[in-house]
Amino acid sequence: MNKFNKKKNLNARDIFYRICVGIAAILLVVYFMPREGRSAYQFDLGRPWRYSQLIATFDFPIYKSEEVIKKEQDSVMHLFEPYFEIKQSVEEEQIASFRKDFVQMEKSGIPSYYRGYIEQKLRTMYQNGIVQPEDYNHLIEDSIRAIRIFTANQSVIRPIKEVFSHKSAYKFFFETEDTARYNRMKLQKCNLNRYIVSNLLFDQKKSEEQKKDLLSSISYASGMVMSGQKIIDRGEIVTQETYNILASYLKESQQRIDSSKQEAYLLVGQILCVALIFLCMLLYFSLFRRDYLEKGKSVLLLLTMVVVFPILSSILVSENLFSVYIIPFTMAPIFIRVFMDSRTAFVMHAIIILLCAVSLKYPYEFVATQLVAGMVAIYSLRELSQRSQLLRTALIVTITSLVFYFSLDLMHEKEVNNLEYNIYIYLIINGILLLFAYPLMFLIEKLFGFTSNVTLVELSNINNDLMRRMSEVAPGTFQHSMQVANLATEVANKIDAKAQLVRTGAMYHDIGKTCNPAYFTENQNGVNPHDQLSLIESARIIINHVSDGLKLADKYNLPEVIKGFIATHHGKGKTKYFYISYKNKFPDEEVDESLFTYPGPNPQTKEQAILMMADAVEASSRSLKDYTEESISNLVDAIIDAQIMDGAFTNCPITFQDISTAKDVFKEKLKTIYHTRISYPELNKKEKTNESNDKETAH
Repeated sequence: MNKFNKKKNLNARDIFYRICVGIAAILLVVYFMPREGRSAYQFDLGRPWRYSQLIATFDFPIYKSEEVIKKEQDSVMHLFEPYFEIKQSVEEEQIASFRKDFVQMEKSGIPSYYRGYIEQKLRTMYQNGIVQPEDYNHLIEDSIRAIRIFTANQSVIRPIKEVFSHKSAYKFFFETEDTARYNRMKLQKCNLNRYIVSNLLFDQKKSEEQKKDLLSSISYASGMVMSGQKIIDRGEIVTQETYNILASYLKESQQRIDSSKQEAYLLVGQILCVALIFLCMLLYFSLFRRDYLEKGKSVLLLLTMVVVFPILSSILVSENLFSVYIIPFTMAPIFIRVFMDSRTAFVMHAIIILLCAVSLKYPYEFVATQLVAGMVAIYSLRELSQRSQLLRTALIVTITSLVFYFSLDLMHEKEVNNLEYNIYIYLIINGILLLFAYPLMFLIEKLFGFTSNVTLVELSNINNDLMRRMSEVAPGTFQHSMQVANLATEVANKIDAKAQLVRTGAMYHDIGKTCNPAYFTENQNGVNPHDQLSLIESARIIINHVSDGLKLADKYNLPEVIKGFIATHHGKGKTKYFYISYKNKFPDEEVDESLFTYPGPNPQTKEQAILMMADAVEASSRSLKDYTEESISNLVDAIIDAQIMDGAFTNCPITFQDISTAKDVFKEKLKTIYHTRISYPELNKKEKTNESNDKETAH
């Protein structure tokens, strides 16, 4: 079956598939949403309390702020003295090893009195303690002032400056006032590093216990609020003290609720909220744009938009990376506007913004700003055909977002100095990221099979390979295609169809004629090869220009939407010249009409219907003997009325009013093309005679 045949209604399998994809999208959006419980009250330091009077319903402590607690913890940690266990056997083992090795050192020229000096240094180091290198580095980094050295029987506190690391222990050998007696070069020959071994081992358990004891001495509360006590009233400014009380109240409220139940309630709430928003989206498409639900590529694009942006905003909120204002949300309505329509673009933008707002703490400013930005983006980019249009849209959207957010700030802040300037920086970055919509649009075309106006404009360039080939091989067909494109575009502009689409489709609708150009009258020059063929063979060649055109379209990778114009520009009509000639030649023979019928299908869209009318009208107008207003009008009416009678437009959404408008456009354009003039009136004989008598009397 031809892939351009009539659309079928969704069957049960398609409906089940779309439902499953929708449910998967809902679960995916909810999965990435932050799970932190959200308070019923939202407040900021230095701003008025927006709710009614708040009274404490239970006793609760006033917790100190995290900054205050951090300072107190840092202060108390200066008293922290980690525990190290001293291994006393290490000292004797290393001194014994040194004495044994010193016998060989004396033979190599080291004086005997060096032995006592080195033993004394070793004992001092081991008695003070040598710490492992990594432990010593941690002590320095944490600014530890002293450590606790313990054995089985006792514990002593030793300042960190008296404890040795491996490096400082080695340097200690060379710290002597009698440098003349103890030569540095000779000390180095003793390989003293081999006798430096850590004898202080960090005891993590004892150290952690001491740390807990120190931290437990800190009080995390700075007071109490009693049940029934007023916390704040409407309009009062949230001071630092009040802020701490409010934060403590909300914290205690959360702790009094079962955390597992709270998380379950939160999850159920998110699922219901997201599901209801998706249901609103489904209702819109069911009521107004059911055709999009029937197209798999449209469903996938819409669900991709409605999933990607909420997931991005949820990740930013959960990970606390950047503000959500940095995400170019207006990309979604731009893509949907370019590939679908303005109303759907705005509805989907509103759906996306509502889904993102579920994850936010203060969604009002976000929702308002993004909705305004989306409306401006849709209005400023009604037709995308040049890169400069996207640059202009990005600039307009950025300026609008900045001005609108500034207006919201002015309503909430009395001082300009208190404005959150970071948001404005994010909005500017948002505008820069919006420029990436152009390359992403090309990716969407490839992934989902859409065709943008930019691609259509590029295809309509007469210098591309296929158009240049047509102009060289079939110049008559090329001129015919240009004329049809102009006629169809005029009609499309009048009846609110896609003008650029129908223009490009008209330019390519007859490319199949380039395979056998001489068999078509517009390319002939006195010689007609059909004179040597049978009527059936001639009809076959004429009909084949449709299938030949589809083959060329596949070869040159033309979009599916252009192939639709090639397949439908004759619909299921007949090659009437050869069909009627055959019936006249063989009046008694039953004609196989399929031999003279185009494969079709009939037009499926308004644009395809426009092309069918324009193609037939332009081709037939060339056969007129006399180009008068009456002859052109009769021709247009006859051709289009015949197409209506044949049911050519039954399967496309074109109205009788649209067809009537198309007729008027065709008539006006053809009169202009063929320079028709009105017929001047002639005087009747009686009037001429009277005029002559008047002249004679005058003489």
